[in-house]
Amino acid sequence: MPLFHYKVLNKEQKTVEGQMESKDRFALYHVLKQDGSIVLHVEEVEGKKGFSMGKSLSFLGGVKTYDKIIFAKNLSKMIDAGLPMTRALTIMEKEARGELKKTLVSLNKSISEGSTLSSGMSSYPKVFPPLFISMVKAGEESGNISGALQNVALQMEKNYLLTKRIRGALLYPTVVFGLMIAIGVLIMVYMVPTLTATFKGLNIALPLSTRIIIGTSDFLVAYFIFVVIGAIALVALIIFTFRTQRGKRFLDTVILHTPVISTIVKHINSARTARTLSSLVSSGVDIVVAIDVTRDVIQNSYYKDVLKDVGSVIQKGEAISSVFSKNEKLYPIFVSEMVAVGEETGKIGEMLMSVALFYEDDIDQKTKNISTVIEPFLMIFIGIAVALFAFAVISPIYSLGDSIQ
Repeated sequence: MPLFHYKVLNKEQKTVEGQMESKDRFALYHVLKQDGSIVLHVEEVEGKKGFSMGKSLSFLGGVKTYDKIIFAKNLSKMIDAGLPMTRALTIMEKEARGELKKTLVSLNKSISEGSTLSSGMSSYPKVFPPLFISMVKAGEESGNISGALQNVALQMEKNYLLTKRIRGALLYPTVVFGLMIAIGVLIMVYMVPTLTATFKGLNIALPLSTRIIIGTSDFLVAYFIFVVIGAIALVALIIFTFRTQRGKRFLDTVILHTPVISTIVKHINSARTARTLSSLVSSGVDIVVAIDVTRDVIQNSYYKDVLKDVGSVIQKGEAISSVFSKNEKLYPIFVSEMVAVGEETGKIGEMLMSVALFYEDDIDQKTKNISTVIEPFLMIFIGIAVALFAFAVISPIYSLGDSIQ
């Protein structure tokens, strides 16, 4: 089981810290609250995670986000129609496939034996994320499990569509750049060697640009297998590096300091923070749990640090907005101002939702313009590459003409 570091305020109003193993953070919250303590912070110890081939390949056999959204929507509708939980899950088992089907069978069995839905879900952390479990648990406590599932579906759907829009906007330049590399390699391996034999027969001094292309072509032809293996190894090394803590930190730093991209990333993280917190708080989830769950949803390490500070501020009894206002380089001032209004009026959930909607609309517009903005730069880059290659090929022909004269 994973190891967690916790901080609680006990009955004597003293802060106590320690470490404890638990199947997940929600089970640990339950244990810590049994003696009347107030949970201030819970975090999984990084050192216990390590590298696992199973984790690295988990995407090969996991449950798709879209399937989870459909599951939440359908289960909500069935419960709202009056179907018992076990009956609803049995119906969904018949329609499910793969890993989701196996999970629903086990989940249904757990509920039949007296377990709650949230407790059963917590046994499958790879299928049901902390956001899903915490909102379902809040729905169970409030007696509105159907509404909680609707909120979960809406929250996950918004994140899913946001990610899909971003990937869609980046797909075009990625495909074009990939095709350029592939075509360039094919030209170097199959076309340039023919030109090389022709140029050698001319017995003339070749320009530097031509010699560079011929040298590159000769190298690729002679060591093609090693080049392919090296490229694959390099990609694997980069992926592995960016999965380490230092690698992620470096990548986050680069992204936050890249023109154009940095603005979009800031708005994406602001929208996700606001929507997740709003959904959790509005569902009745404890604010400490809501902050921890939001940290799990956010990927950028700098934003995780800010939310960790939010947890510390809650412990001191200070305003949450003060943390956002001190980090305006990450969260725009609009976020801290709206959070402050929410704290003053007692409608922090509504204010955060307004923030989320504002930035989601902004991101939607920006992602639509990404392809339009990138396209001319791609055309210029392709034009320069073609011009340089043409110059390298044509230059020897002009040199031959000069030598004849």
